[in-house]
Amino acid sequence: MSRADVDRAELTDLDRAVVNAFQGGFPVVERPFEPAAAALRERGVDVSAEELLDRVRALDEAGVLTRFGALVNAEEIGGTATLVAMHAPEERFEEVAELVNAHREVAHNYEREHPHLNMWFVVSVAEEDRVAEVLAEIEEETGQRTYNLPKEDEFRVEAKFMLDGPISAGDVDLSHLGPEVEPEDRRTLTPAERDLVLEIQGGLPVTETPYADVAAALGAETDWVVRTIKRFELEGKVRRVGVIPNHYALGYTENGMTVWDVPDDVVDDVGPAVASLDFVTHCYRRPRHEGVWPYNFFAMTHGRSEAESEERIERVREVMAEHWDVGPRTTDEEQGDWDTLFSTRILKKTGIRMDERADANTE
Repeated sequence: MSRADVDRAELTDLDRAVVNAFQGGFPVVERPFEPAAAALRERGVDVSAEELLDRVRALDEAGVLTRFGALVNAEEIGGTATLVAMHAPEERFEEVAELVNAHREVAHNYEREHPHLNMWFVVSVAEEDRVAEVLAEIEEETGQRTYNLPKEDEFRVEAKFMLDGPISAGDVDLSHLGPEVEPEDRRTLTPAERDLVLEIQGGLPVTETPYADVAAALGAETDWVVRTIKRFELEGKVRRVGVIPNHYALGYTENGMTVWDVPDDVVDDVGPAVASLDFVTHCYRRPRHEGVWPYNFFAMTHGRSEAESEERIERVREVMAEHWDVGPRTTDEEQGDWDTLFSTRILKKTGIRMDERADANTE
């Protein structure tokens, strides 16, 4: 799938309000659409609970949303994931992509604009030792070296995409509603919690009572489902609850992975500063690979046009320059201090497989 293959959705003002308001902070209560609609009415958007439910369902069915529900944090559920880069020769590109994608551990794979490292994929496994095994298998099958780029520090993961229209600041947060819960001091899951994770990882039912419907599917009590999801939010097992948009359908077709050769002694200052930019969706420290990959800092930006994307990248550079002497951008002729790798094609996108990772971390 290329960027050109995705049509930008035609959205009403109500649609835009829904997308802006509820990319997080959706209430975890038995009938969540009632307080959610009330919060929109307080902000000048005239909508009933039934109308809000209908719009979320329509957006979901139209592909404007990838899902509605809880965004599960796979890292906190169990196992590990890593970003991997490799070179796929132009004349063998499709063959190499097919071999890489055949591995069930490969969750995402993108073709990116780079003169050498043009294939970027995510490996997700239940046991950390399995990463090296998968990469060894890929190298043997393809004849190409892989470059493992595990996350060393995470400064931001918040892929939110705001639209022009009502509630453009996206500041509706109803996560305080519902029962009082306390985090638990354990990393493992109970069998019941594992079953809950697997039930909600693909989204909640878009109904008046989504948490009750999940409870019915599990043979559990609704109160337990509500309390556990709220606790998972506190513990970081769930990053947020709300609508998860398809950013391509919203017009965010420019997906730029900016990479920077930041002096090691200022990364801890640069990270939070760049992460504070609301259009930066992911921000990490990752290892360099001497002679091949000089960059140790990744910041993902998205734009609705090339011009907007370049403006946002320049803003990242300006923030960087407040902390270190940023050199020129890399060109075809000369290695610089930073570069941007735009995605040109989605080669695979199955999402993180949670079942094995959750099973391996269940009591």
